[in-house]
Amino acid sequence: MSEPQTSPASSNRQETHLKRTRASLRQALSWYAHLHRHQKNLPDVELQALLQDDLEVLKSSLDKLDQGVFHIAAFGLVSRGKSAVLNALLGQKILQTGPLHGVTQWPKSIRWKPNTEAKVQLELTDTPGLDEIQGEVRAQMARQVAAQSDLILFVVAGDITRTEYQALSELRQAQKPIILVFNKIDLYPDRDRQTIYPQLQQLGSGKASDRRLQKLLSAEEVVMVAAEPAAVKVRVEWPDGKVTYEWETPPPQVDELKQKILSILNQEGKSLLALNVLFQARHAEAEIAKKTLELRQTEAEELIWRFAKYKALAVAINPIGILDVLAGAFTDLVLIRSLARLYGLPMTGYEAGKLLRKILASSGGLLIGELGSSVLFGVGKSAAAVATTVTGPGGIIAYSGAAIAQASIAGYGAYAVGQAAQVYLQQGCCWGQFGPSTVIQDILSQVDSDTIVYRLRQELGRQLNRTLSS
Repeated sequence: MSEPQTSPASSNRQETHLKRTRASLRQALSWYAHLHRHQKNLPDVELQALLQDDLEVLKSSLDKLDQGVFHIAAFGLVSRGKSAVLNALLGQKILQTGPLHGVTQWPKSIRWKPNTEAKVQLELTDTPGLDEIQGEVRAQMARQVAAQSDLILFVVAGDITRTEYQALSELRQAQKPIILVFNKIDLYPDRDRQTIYPQLQQLGSGKASDRRLQKLLSAEEVVMVAAEPAAVKVRVEWPDGKVTYEWETPPPQVDELKQKILSILNQEGKSLLALNVLFQARHAEAEIAKKTLELRQTEAEELIWRFAKYKALAVAINPIGILDVLAGAFTDLVLIRSLARLYGLPMTGYEAGKLLRKILASSGGLLIGELGSSVLFGVGKSAAAVATTVTGPGGIIAYSGAAIAQASIAGYGAYAVGQAAQVYLQQGCCWGQFGPSTVIQDILSQVDSDTIVYRLRQELGRQLNRTLSS
């Protein structure tokens, strides 16, 4: 069996995806390597302990990328032949199989090199049946293995049951490409094999709303195999005319599956590897930001209130209206950068300006109203300041009223900016030029329409957008 070839354009694009992913991980590790030294430039021991696991995820993600090992995990219910399928791919019986339920008790991983010319390293992982005892423990195991996998093989051996459909749907939540492996195809006559996929489309209770396999998988993602073909009776004719019958076991029929795996690896394997690593890094960075914000919550509230008072006081005593607007915007920018420093997040003046504009645009008009009120009261305050030179006490009263009103609005605006900035700083850690969300978005925009990733592109894009807008 010849190995599918990769076009130069596809190869270059995948290498670019790997380079950008490495840059993203190295940038994250550079940011967080010092574990957010505190304002006194001393390591924060409490934060070090809190973030250790997430930092290890970033380091292990970079190690996985550098090693270039592509992880394939086999899932399915008991007695569907998961171990047999992997043994057939390996070309030797390494994983234990048998007629009893639950032969595989824990995930087992084995390195696989499809042929001597293969340029990739593969790791096959066998998992226990998803319908065995200790349901919650097995479900947690399945989620962990699926999260580490770059490609999932879901093994069935007949009409898909509702339990299998639910398991398949849950695995789909891992946002990984899935190949449905229909095993034991040797038990079906040729005419029945032609109708298997249409039958797979008719899932659920028979209602049209329940027939959703086509939304999970396309026809190209269903492969038929016979990992351990049943023994067949063979008629043997001897030279002396004697006729006997013997039982022979045909070789495994997994060439189609092997070809499908190699095709995916060559066409999009490195991009899949990059996406998987980026999603893990994205989750780790989001957790780092969340935990940091929670730990710094009290200090952040004090900082926001301090800037709110500064802004209110500056606006109250300044007699020139237009300067109120400029001073207020400058104060908000400094507040955003101060919060970023408190959390240990990198933030330039340009990025702070972009964040402030985003906050202004998404705050339901409250902060826009603050700007309008600043102009309105500022003009009134300026007029009142001039009037004090003419009318005396009456002008002072008018000036004080306008100043107090404008100061209250300005103080509230600073507080609103600070609260919104906390949310955006937590979410924005995954964006930026080399942020994992940005790189994920770029990769998804570049994949070819005939790839398995292309089918995932829309829902992965929706997931990113939900994270950004939540």
